[in-house]
Amino acid sequence: MNPGLPGAPAPSPALDAALREALARQPAGYTPHTRHLEANGRPTFVNRLIRETSPYLLQHAHNPVNWFPWGAEAFAQARALNKPILLSIGYSTCHWCHVMERESFEDLEIAAVINELYVPIKVDREERPDLDDTYMAAVQLLTGRGGWPMTVALTPAREPFFGGTYFPPRDGERGAGKGFLTVLRELSQAWAQRHEQVLSNATTLSQAIRQAAEPAPPAGVPGPELLHATARSLMSGFDAEWGGFGSAPKFPRPVTLDFLLRYYRRSGDPKALEVVTTTLRKMREGGLFDQLGGGFHRYSTDREWLVPHFEKMLYDNAQLAPVYLSAWQLTGDPLFLETARATLDWVEREMTSPEGGFYSATDADSRGPSGHDEEGAWFTWTPAELQAALDPEDAAFAQAWFGVTGPAHVDGRWVLHRPTAPPKALAEPMRLQAERVQKKLLEVRATRPRPRLDDKVVTAWNGLMISAFARGALVTADPTYLAAARTAADLVLRKLQGPDGRLRRSYRAGIAQGGGFLDDYAFFIQGLLNLFEASGEQRWLSEAVRLQAVLDGEFADQSHGGYDFTSTSAESLLRRERPTYDGAEPSGNSVALLNLLRLETLTGAEAYRSRVNGALEGFSTVLRQQAEASPLLLSGLEASLDAPVEVFVITSPGSDEPTKLLAAVRKTYLPNGSFLRVTEGQQLEQLVPALEGKRAREGRATAYVCERGLCELPTEDPQVLSEQLSRVRRPLPAP
Repeated sequence: MNPGLPGAPAPSPALDAALREALARQPAGYTPHTRHLEANGRPTFVNRLIRETSPYLLQHAHNPVNWFPWGAEAFAQARALNKPILLSIGYSTCHWCHVMERESFEDLEIAAVINELYVPIKVDREERPDLDDTYMAAVQLLTGRGGWPMTVALTPAREPFFGGTYFPPRDGERGAGKGFLTVLRELSQAWAQRHEQVLSNATTLSQAIRQAAEPAPPAGVPGPELLHATARSLMSGFDAEWGGFGSAPKFPRPVTLDFLLRYYRRSGDPKALEVVTTTLRKMREGGLFDQLGGGFHRYSTDREWLVPHFEKMLYDNAQLAPVYLSAWQLTGDPLFLETARATLDWVEREMTSPEGGFYSATDADSRGPSGHDEEGAWFTWTPAELQAALDPEDAAFAQAWFGVTGPAHVDGRWVLHRPTAPPKALAEPMRLQAERVQKKLLEVRATRPRPRLDDKVVTAWNGLMISAFARGALVTADPTYLAAARTAADLVLRKLQGPDGRLRRSYRAGIAQGGGFLDDYAFFIQGLLNLFEASGEQRWLSEAVRLQAVLDGEFADQSHGGYDFTSTSAESLLRRERPTYDGAEPSGNSVALLNLLRLETLTGAEAYRSRVNGALEGFSTVLRQQAEASPLLLSGLEASLDAPVEVFVITSPGSDEPTKLLAAVRKTYLPNGSFLRVTEGQQLEQLVPALEGKRAREGRATAYVCERGLCELPTEDPQVLSEQLSRVRRPLPAP
């Protein structure tokens, strides 16, 4: 191994030793992610990223680029040498990040230019979403669009003066007029020859970034009319043939589907339910869903949900599983319940660490039949591969069942999907054959080179998945789902929480790092609340209340309402964001708003309602002007206009199992309600005052349905409970 990097000064003996030691510490089976290898298989190059734990940063640890992680060392060197920073931000399962790495960051000529002219910094956007948000704002202001990999040039004062996304390596390649090499040289020339102008431009751009983050003045909290108007607008973009919204590319948009289900419950508008159920069916039948292993890919490249972008993200699946559970509660369609279970089962089987945390993502790319990395190679098939894997009868069945017919879908290969929806009740022989074929193809697929796994545990996304497993446990009564939620929550509290009681962002290889962001607190608190309802265990509510106090103390925007993305003790960046955009991930403010409403319902503490009112007032302009971009925030408004329902099922030690009562609750869609199964003697009344005086009558499991302290007659009869629950709907005033 030669740590010397082209165009970079030789490392000091201390750095050389540190890099060698870090490489030696990599676990057994470590494979350097580079084409620059010695005859013995050891990497030719190693840079400072070898000391990091992020899978994305480690992918770049053997580039010939002299990468630094974000930190004081890099900026000190930039100031000392008066060089600009080349900031590259991406994530481990990003296809075009891989492309740019192969084309540019592994290229010796380009690496030498970077090392000579810049101080290069690599950032994992999933570990540092605050940096990603800040510099993405710069790229969007400069170019009108954004994406990853993100490429930004900064001054040593961290102010941006140039930005873009993917660049092909040289002029003319991939149809580009200017390639990355030319851009690098021109920016360096501008830095040297028009230095003061570059600094002035950077200051102006930084001011624009700060101004864009300034909160809009409040405009009065909207009422039900906004729910009606936004629902109508969303439904007008519905694709009635294929589901979803608009044309290609299509994203699942679980926050939008969730809002429309809530709207259907409050309005009774059948179109809202149709939009959601059609979309859920089409996504389930298409290639967006992994027909063999379960779980959803990132998005569809086409209108039909057929050819996906093949990466699988934990946060997508953590949001989609609960939407499918809700759709089953409203319709009883077994396809929705089956899909939710298949998604949770995939996470439990393939995305769960030995310690019980949930991994972040799997890559779109894997080694294909060509011997090179290909997008979707793990998931796609040819007729010949099906015939080799199955006996002739099953191979013919598989080709028809999974749509491996007609023209190939991508690079001579087919994406498994369901070209025709199976009947709701499959004939037994067909069901058995389908299960046999699926099992065999899964076994064969397991022998292929797997996509890379991003095995870091992110607090926020674990919070979302804890919520999903807890919801799954509540709806299905499957104890394995409850166990998965408990174990993951316990891991976060043990490993991703510092001695100061503050959350950390991520955990990998036994190391927790990075201060928690708004999303980490809000999403994990949501998971704890769902786990409390699914288990009835006091610990989870106590932890949620404690962490909410941390969130209130360190993230609350006391002047404008809501919460900042970073804490008061976090690194100072160009701006402090107060996020409201509900995109691939919900915004932390949207989830926090719903958490506050639930905490108020459970604990009766009026301080939570005060924070809700402040947030709604602070975000009133956002809601009025861009509600479609913030559908979960809009769901928070909807919940605030509802009367929260509390359902308690009380048992006494040794009493009959409340199976039938619980079944009635499990089938009921109550998005703004809270449910608790409590055994007498748990002494939860101090945390949940509404439990005071509620008992199991005559030793029998007893249900109480309450709204704002007013309760229906307690009942031990499941039919009566179902009737009481069916009356729980506060219709929205007509538009």
